[in-house]
Amino acid sequence: MTRPLLCAALMAGTTLGTAMVAPSPALADIVSVDMQTAAPVTRETLSNGLRVVIVQDRLAPVVTTELNYLVGSSEAPAGFPGTAHALEHMMFRGSDGLDKDQLAVLGARLGGSYNADTIEDVTQYFYTAPAEDLGVLLRIEALRMKGLTLSEADWDKERGAIEQEVSRDLSSPAYRYISQLQSILFKGTPYEHDALGTRPSFDRTTAALLRSFYEKWYAPNNAILVIAGDVDPQATLAQIRDIFGAIPSRPLPARTPVKPAPAPAQTLSFPTDYSVGFATIAFPMPGLSAEDFATADILSDVLASQRGALFQLVPAGKALYAGFEFAPKKQAGFGIALAAFPKGGDSKKVLADVSSVLASIREKGVPAELVEAAKTKEVAQLEFSANSVSGLAEIWSQALAFKNLSSPDDMIAAYRAVTPEGVNRLAAQLLDPSRAVTAVLTPESSGKPVSGSGFGGAESFTEVPEKPVKLPDWAESALAQLNVPPPAPKPDVDVLPNGLTLIVHPSHVSHTVEVAGFVRHNADLQEPKGKEGVEDVTEELFSYGTQDHDRLAFRKALDEVPAWASAGSGFSLRAPSAKFEPAMNLLAENELRPAFPQQDFTIVRQQIAQAQAGQLVAPGYLFGRAIEVALSPKGDPTLRETTPQSVMGVTLNDVKQYYAAVWRPDMTTIVVTGDVTPAQARSVVEKTFGGWKAVGPKPVVDLPTRPDSKASRAHVPDHSSLQDTVTLPESIGLTAANPDHFLLTVGNEVLGGGFSSRLYRDLRVKTGYVYNVSSSFDWSRTRGAYSISFGADPDKVGKAREAAQRDLRAMQDTPISDNELLIAKSALLRGLPLGRASLGAIAGEYLHLMELGLPLDTPDIAAKAYHDATAEGVRNAFRKWVRTNDLAEIVKGPAPKW
Repeated sequence: MTRPLLCAALMAGTTLGTAMVAPSPALADIVSVDMQTAAPVTRETLSNGLRVVIVQDRLAPVVTTELNYLVGSSEAPAGFPGTAHALEHMMFRGSDGLDKDQLAVLGARLGGSYNADTIEDVTQYFYTAPAEDLGVLLRIEALRMKGLTLSEADWDKERGAIEQEVSRDLSSPAYRYISQLQSILFKGTPYEHDALGTRPSFDRTTAALLRSFYEKWYAPNNAILVIAGDVDPQATLAQIRDIFGAIPSRPLPARTPVKPAPAPAQTLSFPTDYSVGFATIAFPMPGLSAEDFATADILSDVLASQRGALFQLVPAGKALYAGFEFAPKKQAGFGIALAAFPKGGDSKKVLADVSSVLASIREKGVPAELVEAAKTKEVAQLEFSANSVSGLAEIWSQALAFKNLSSPDDMIAAYRAVTPEGVNRLAAQLLDPSRAVTAVLTPESSGKPVSGSGFGGAESFTEVPEKPVKLPDWAESALAQLNVPPPAPKPDVDVLPNGLTLIVHPSHVSHTVEVAGFVRHNADLQEPKGKEGVEDVTEELFSYGTQDHDRLAFRKALDEVPAWASAGSGFSLRAPSAKFEPAMNLLAENELRPAFPQQDFTIVRQQIAQAQAGQLVAPGYLFGRAIEVALSPKGDPTLRETTPQSVMGVTLNDVKQYYAAVWRPDMTTIVVTGDVTPAQARSVVEKTFGGWKAVGPKPVVDLPTRPDSKASRAHVPDHSSLQDTVTLPESIGLTAANPDHFLLTVGNEVLGGGFSSRLYRDLRVKTGYVYNVSSSFDWSRTRGAYSISFGADPDKVGKAREAAQRDLRAMQDTPISDNELLIAKSALLRGLPLGRASLGAIAGEYLHLMELGLPLDTPDIAAKAYHDATAEGVRNAFRKWVRTNDLAEIVKGPAPKW
């Protein structure tokens, strides 16, 4: 895949809500980590030039490898902008000593996540897997570095898939906007074309061209290998020497410098399928390796701050959202100031307001206290790096491969050296309207969904089962054992006197604490009739201060800790462990004593009503609603709809009554993870949340059971998309408590679980019908559903659907092979520890199990069920629960060829 630089705030901007208010993390949030208090780092440069960094992290028995090749689309041959991206795809098509089928089976049996991304200056290949399998990961990468197969036949097959990826990205208005913006700001440089590539260039691309690129750039002396996780550094280094040491270095071509000339101001316009519009102003900015990158990054933090002048447009009622996004590449970058306006709103007025704010900042500068707050928070990110194994590897890769630094420590030194005067000088230089690219992204309504009669009927399935793949001896011996992983450490669980459930998972990999919580509720059942939207208004108002601190004072208090917090029915906190109690005081203040100010309520209600007017005609919303209509009977609670009229009918008293009814300690779970003991966590939570009391009986929050859905069709037109998004869903009677869901999970791993699944093989690898395809089961305490999803060109939708149905019927007609069963079991059993490879994942798992009403040791129960599953049991479960002829078909995009 490519990783195009998108404005995350713009992508999230199709709805109002907490996620929209919070500014998206800048890239610096990922790379600004001081490693001085982390585990020791082991480094070595091999004789062939391969640079190696090993960072030990005992969070979980997991390892991540990231192999960074210091080349990307900026070195592509003229006329072939997607060469690096195409080669990235071909790296999964086999090499000398490991063919494509073996690689696919290995990836599945390892049970981890493996993928790659291509950008302008770096191509990354990353694996996360059980730590015991590190040797396998290293051998895979060494074989791909040493001798890629690169056959013309394989490229002919992969070309179809990569062209589907092009269609998918070109269907995104945000991608088209960023792509055109990049072509303007970087005109005449290698950054003028992004890394994705084009269909015409891929049509002309040959395996010989890809081999030439591979032989020029894919060498050990042009790569950095970063390993993070639960490994022995010296033993790992010995493995790396043995596996990579004999690969010869190569002379590297000269690199093309990127020195964009200032572009004249211009204005663009784009139609979108969003529910709201965006007014944007973009400016050239320094790149990641620039001397003044840290100053630019702090400037972007200040511009994005909810305490800053740009965000003030939101509470002033002048914009639905306002913020700033910094998109740095290695040698150059750009920043985007943006504000959202309602469908049909005055984009010129919003642009004028944004321009006025930026002009004032350019002339007068930014508050020094915001600069210092941004510096403090960037440096404070240090401790959080060890809380995610893959995140730790990425941080080091960013520092070395993108920033040309020796470690993340260097970035911290640069942040600490930033001054308010330096930030203001850079703001005066960069925020120059004569060099700005202005763009308006205007929402367009979808046409009305078109329904049709359901498809169905029996079809013959004559696909010959795939032959088992024999792995190389080194891989087979490493993966021979199919072991149930050791039980996960049990958390400390307590129910406070007020009914609040507290789960504590100590982990001392960093000096930080992370908190996650949720209030079990269901707006479909709890919103009063005629007041649909009261939850949206309530949730949004949490960001407008507390009864003790107004909005700005509360944000300032968080910055001073420093802490990151969000409140609502789902809430979270991250803070240094030394500041756990004051940070929790602020979280509890926001959660239990929200201000709900009248003036802000009036503005928020109007903003949500305006946004909802656009939402009701947005293709994405209509697509999701069409799926819900296909699954649920008429009059089902999930089919209630929020309208501008229902939102405007909400009063402040309705908000307060809804909050009082829904926010209850006996419906709340809090998970505390990190550098804390159970006794400390309980003491702090009791002090901050212990006085919270529930009134009245517990509300009903579980939806009623529903009948089996029937086949149907719906098409949601989306004029902004070139590719169709397709979902084939049905309701099923299975609930979370039924143990059959373990057998269905095993079967789904075979059918749609990843790169070696039947759907991936038959819809992408063999035919090129789709770029991505997946299948999934979903279950709650009272309901279940099954779906297959894929993206395809309109003329391939019918063929892809038919192939998917054939694969699904095969799951019911014939037991899966012993080889498929082995691969599925291995993937699931090895994948269980990966669910604990970050503190966020650990907390998320506990909250998910609480939501489902399942015991917290369900992963251990699942491990035994996976290990004991049989092919006949899997077939019987698919026969019992999945009704192939009842699948609906919901399509968003151009009219499909049915």
